[in-house]
Amino acid sequence: MTFNGNWKIDRNEDYEKFMEKMGINMVKRKLAAHDNLKVTLEQTGDKFHVKETSAFRTLEIDFTLGVTFEYSLADGTELSGSWTMEGDMLKGVFNRKDNGKLLTTTRIVQGDELIQSYNYEGVDAKRIFKKY
Repeated sequence: MTFNGNWKIDRNEDYEKFMEKMGINMVKRKLAAHDNLKVTLEQTGDKFHVKETSAFRTLEIDFTLGVTFEYSLADGTELSGSWTMEGDMLKGVFNRKDNGKLLTTTRIVQGDELIQSYNYEGVDAKRIFKKY
């Protein structure tokens, strides 16, 4: 499956601006911008197993496409939502539990890169990962 593999953060685009819009304080934004995030993705049909390892935490999540689940960001923000597949793109639509606002994210593989894009209240950001 396209997303399967081990991915390590390579670079960010407008990620700090996005985190600021999300309400993450400056200290956490600075740390998160250099979190050395590694993501392992395993897809079996419509089921995914994701392991995220960073300087701050290790988290494992299992989800099924189209099925709502709960998720907590590294800063503690709690979300509820689901992932769907649109062509070759994974699309996640999540609602923040604290304010009900929408966070959308996509994952797409282009060449040897996994591009994860975010949108929150009109602010876009990207985190680009390389296979390792």
